[in-house]
Amino acid sequence: METSDNNKVIGLHELEEFRFQAFESARLYKDRMKLMHDKHILNQNFKPGELMLLYNSRLRLFPGKLNSRWSGPFKVVQMFPSEAVEIKSEYGTNKFTVNGQRLKHYLRMTEGKGDSVVITLEEPQYTNEE
Repeated sequence: METSDNNKVIGLHELEEFRFQAFESARLYKDRMKLMHDKHILNQNFKPGELMLLYNSRLRLFPGKLNSRWSGPFKVVQMFPSEAVEIKSEYGTNKFTVNGQRLKHYLRMTEGKGDSVVITLEEPQYTNEE
């Protein structure tokens, strides 16, 4: 009788130890996944007046699949502590608030800066060598 009681107690202790190891393993896995997820999140620091492009997540694959998924440019009006950004159209007056993760800086091409090469395409000249 005593040996069966001892075996039950030992079995319960082993089960509790196994449960603890599984809990620790799950906690370590979640910590690693959180680090990997947080590594891909960019900390965006937008300033009022900057130009941004807005990611259009409603664009579907098939209708116009070669269309750009970024629309804009938009001007930043105000930043909120929750990483929300109030923007307005560069040429309009409509203001709306979006998540800062859906924005990226708009880099406008400036004319006259940088070296540009113009290549004109012409019909090739063939010679008759028969």
